[in-house]
Amino acid sequence: MHEPFPTQISVAPDAAGQRLDQFLAAQLEISRARVKELIHAEKILLNDAPAKASLKLRGGEIITILGPAARPPLRAVAEEIPLDIVYEDDDLAVINKPAGMMVHAGAGAIDAASNEDRRNRGTLVNALLHHFSTLSAVGGELRPGIVHRLDKETSGLIVVAKNDEAHRKLAEQFAWREVKKTYIALVHGWPKKDHGTITASISRDRVRRTRMTTRLADGREAISHYQVIRRLDTPYGKFALIEVKIDTGRTHQIRVHVASLGHPVVGDKLYGAPAELKAASQGKRKIPGITTLSLPRNFLHAAKLVLAHPRTGTSIVLNSPLPAELQKFLAALESAITA
Repeated sequence: MHEPFPTQISVAPDAAGQRLDQFLAAQLEISRARVKELIHAEKILLNDAPAKASLKLRGGEIITILGPAARPPLRAVAEEIPLDIVYEDDDLAVINKPAGMMVHAGAGAIDAASNEDRRNRGTLVNALLHHFSTLSAVGGELRPGIVHRLDKETSGLIVVAKNDEAHRKLAEQFAWREVKKTYIALVHGWPKKDHGTITASISRDRVRRTRMTTRLADGREAISHYQVIRRLDTPYGKFALIEVKIDTGRTHQIRVHVASLGHPVVGDKLYGAPAELKAASQGKRKIPGITTLSLPRNFLHAAKLVLAHPRTGTSIVLNSPLPAELQKFLAALESAITA
C-alpha cells in the first residue's frame, strides 16, 4: 500500500532541542543522509516552509512530508555491456571485471542526485543478465550469480555461478577458505619487511560509515599475506609493488590492512592516499614537463584465482594481467627513475 502524501507529523514538546534531521530519521526509521536528501529536494517543510537539516526544534511545529521516505526498490536490469569472459562452462563463468564497475546495485551507488534508473545501471549483474541465459538465484534478485565481490575501483577476476548447485558449492569453498585469491597492489612507501602476514581484525568505522577500520576490538577475523615484488624510489616518492594473498574476504580487506601499516594503495583516497602525486622539488631531479601524476582508480587488481570446479572437482587456475591503465601508470613511475 502506498503512503498518502502529504503526510504531517506534529512535534511533541519533549522533542525540543533535537535537530530536524535527527528527529525525522528516528520518526521515519530511515538514515539521516536520506532525510537530508529529502530536505535538499524541499520534500520536507517545517510549518509550511523549507528548513535546514540542522534546525533545532522547539516543540509544537508541524512537519509536512511531500514525498516517499523510502527509496524505490533496487533491481537488476539486463544491459548490453561488454564483458571480458576468461572462463565459461555450464556451471560457472569467471569475468575479468574492469575498475569503475559496481558488482551489483546497492547503497554504495546512491548519492543525493541519483534517481532509480541511475542507481540500477552499469553493474556487472546487469551485464551478466544480458550475456547469460541462466544465473543462480541463491543471492536473490539483486545479486543473481554473484558468489563473492570486488570493490568498484578494484579490477580483476570474479566468479559467477550459473545454477544454484554450483553457487552453493562455490560458496562453500569460499567459506572454507579453499579458494586461493592473489592480488597485485602498488602501495605508498616501503614496507619494513619483504614479506609478512597482517592479522588485524576488521570492522566498520563508527564515524565514517563508508570506511572499514582495524582499530576496534569487535572486528571480524581477517588474514592477508603480502610479498614485495619491487621497490621503487621515484621523484614522486617511494612505492612498493606487492603481491597479496588473502585467507578471508572482508570488505575492503587489502585496502584497510595495508593502510593500517602506513602504506595505502595508490589511488585509494578513502584510506589516505593522495589524489595526486607531485614530483619532489628538492633532493631529486624533477622530470622536465611532468610535475604530477594521478590515477583515477585504486592500484589493486585481482590477478589470480584457483578453485575446484563445483561439479567435477578439477582444479581451475586462472590469471589476469595488470590492465593497461595500471601498466601505463607503473611505466610512468619507472621511467621517472631514470629520466
